Amino acid sequence: EMIMEAERTFQPIIMQGIMQKANVLNRNGRVYPKEILEREVNKYMESVKKKIATGELDHPDSAIVSLSNVSHKVVDLWWEGDTLYGKVQIAETPSGNILKGLLKSDIQLGISSRGVGSVKEKGDQAIVQDDFELIAFDFVSSPSTPGAWLFRESKSMRPLRVGDEKMDRVLAQYEDLKLLQSNNFWKNL
Repeated sequence: EMIMEAERTFQPIIMQGIMQKANVLNRNGRVYPKEILEREVNKYMESVKKKIATGELDHPDSAIVSLSNVSHKVVDLWWEGDTLYGKVQIAETPSGNILKGLLKSDIQLGISSRGVGSVKEKGDQAIVQDDFELIAFDFVSSPSTPGAWLFRESKSMRPLRVGDEKMDRVLAQYEDLKLLQSNNFWKNL
């Protein structure tokens, strides 16, 4: 419904969520050190500012984003600790229309960074090295970064953090439920 409403009112469709994580082992066995990832994100922000930070569907083998396959552009990136969050706008292109169709079909969309560079094996981990270059963020069906799923932007869909009023209410309700459970409240109903 939100997709059709955006199309009817000519509003851009913005997705947001976790884009990448530093210092965390991903499903591909890689770890991106924070200083390397931060350096590349800072460079990538220049492309974001110029509105040329585009991406594709899946992960092409190319180190160049093909304009004929662009599905979206990254419009913002920010760090919260070692987690990189971002906002992505779906493009009015054939590949962007595929993304809209997937969203209308209630298919969850992941995001993954595409880059080039070497890794150094350290036990069961492949540590990304200083020659890493961030190319793009692509939509994928199965992201290697834990939690790298994007959702339709909504002011009510921000992550809860300890200290937030909402989080404090949720934690208080949880503690109340635990207390009720321990007092055999449910058994007496």
